[in-house]
This record gives sequence, C-alpha cells and structure tokens, in this order.
Amino acid sequence: MAAPMAITDPAGYQHAAYAKSLNEFGSPRLLARSGGWLLVRPIDQHNGCDAMGCYPLFSCRDWSGLSADLDDVGHELVSVSLVLDPFCNFDVDVLRQNFTDRFVPFKTHFVADLQRSSREIVSEHHRYYARRALLALDIELVERPGDIIDEWMCLYAELIARHRIKGLRAFSRAAFAQQLATPGIAVLRARHNGDTVAAHLWYLQDDVGYSHLAAANSVGYRLMASYALYWSALETFRGQIRWLNWGGGAGATVAAADGLTRFKKGWATGTRTAFFCGRIFDRKRYEALAVDKSSKDDGYFPAYRAGEFI
Repeated sequence: MAAPMAITDPAGYQHAAYAKSLNEFGSPRLLARSGGWLLVRPIDQHNGCDAMGCYPLFSCRDWSGLSADLDDVGHELVSVSLVLDPFCNFDVDVLRQNFTDRFVPFKTHFVADLQRSSREIVSEHHRYYARRALLALDIELVERPGDIIDEWMCLYAELIARHRIKGLRAFSRAAFAQQLATPGIAVLRARHNGDTVAAHLWYLQDDVGYSHLAAANSVGYRLMASYALYWSALETFRGQIRWLNWGGGAGATVAAADGLTRFKKGWATGTRTAFFCGRIFDRKRYEALAVDKSSKDDGYFPAYRAGEFI
C-alpha cells in the first residue's frame, strides 16, 4: 500500500476548499492574518450575523494574527464561536484574553505518536481484532479520492440511519464532493470480495493526520472493518507524519462507558484537549436575542442558538 506524501501547504481544515464545502451552513470568510476560516451566518433579517468556526475544528496557520483578525470582523458580528484544533501551536493565555465570554475544555481527543511501533500503540484486544479483520478484508489507499463518492454516499447513508445524524453532520453529496477534492485528503477503503464495505476519510495537515469520518455497511460492521482500517492508518501514515488524531468519543465529554471512547483509547498513546471558545461583539443585541432562549439555556453558546443542531 503506497503512502501519501506529507502535506506542508494549507490543507484539510485550513484550506479554502474545506470551508467552501460547508457553505450550506454559512458564508466562508477568510481571516487574512491568521489564515483561518469562519462561517458567517445570518441570525434573522433584523439582527445581523454571527460566525462559527468550520466543523469540526478551527485551524489556522498563524495564531499570532487571530487577535487582529477578530478585531477586524467583530464590528460585523454579534458573536463568534469555534472549537480549537488541539494540535495547533497557540498560547492558551493569549486566546483566553481574546475569548472572554467562553473558553472551556470541550472534548478530549485520542492521539497516537507514530514514532512508536503499532504494537506499542495498540492494545492487545485491538491487535487481535485487527488481525482477524485483515484476514477477511483488503485495505487500500484510494488513489483518486473523488472516485469513491458514490460508494461513500452509500456508506454514509447507513451511518446517518444508524445514528440518526442530522443537521450539519449530515453532509450533502455536494459537500462531500468538495471535501474529497480538498488538498490533504486521504481515503482508506476496505473491500470484501471486491465490494467496498467501509472507508475512512483523513486530512493530513503539517505533521498530523486527522480522522475526519468513517463509515461502514452491514458487512463492514460484521467483519469489524474499523479495526482493519485503524490498523492500516497507523501503517500507511507512519514515516509521513508524526501524529494521528483519532478524535474524541461520543458527546462533549469522555465517559468510560462510551463504546467509542473505549475503542479510540485502544489506539492511542495519549490525549489532547480541544477548547471551545466564544466571544460576544455586540452585547446589547446578543442579550436581546438570548431572552427568547432563556428558558432553554443549558450553557450553550451563543445562547440564542440553543438547540440548533439537535
């Protein structure tokens, strides 16, 4: 299996193409100094706009420019919210000063250091099931990721049905077509008897591989394709990048009983924290908007959008 070259130019979550893949949920706005992207969203016809970072992570090239970028766009917005890439080299104290209204640990991401061997990284349990899955499956790195769009849409439709996914995470075909053409994309595909039964989408940025999305059909679940794909990611990307970011468990916290958390922990050498950040630019308008949501306030930021992705 050939390994992709490491990506050193803006790629993945830092690339314009990825931001544009989310244009159904907001207008992509480049932050000129930092190189990050926001999605500017209308609140309603009378109350202007706010902005959020691209899902699932806000990432930029130069964190030292973010403060000035926020000052530049702030006069246009009611508020901004984003989840920080846990691998970016930012100063927590400086960012806390820029996001005075909300700066909290949001999610724990499980990560693997590829300078260690797969046997050191992976739990004995996961190694057993990876070996078993690899006996039944052929894993390949897709040479032209865009060619997998039809197969991927079928796999992702099963994921949507199984987990009742809706809203932003129920990406459209147009969004996926753009994402599969974004620089830094790498796709691992699992086949059984020549048929695609699972796939794992990755973005390579600098020295990190980010697990973007994975999906399988009923045969893929039965054959435990996730074990084969995760093992293959370790082997495929080693020597090209330093880290794999498997992401976090279900929800915003790490729960020992969460099956996804247990699964990802078995592939990790450690964890990193993704912070959630929020800043209010127009406090008077924000508070007026939030009044209508006060009975539903559960700490969501911005408060006036509580329940937006439920």
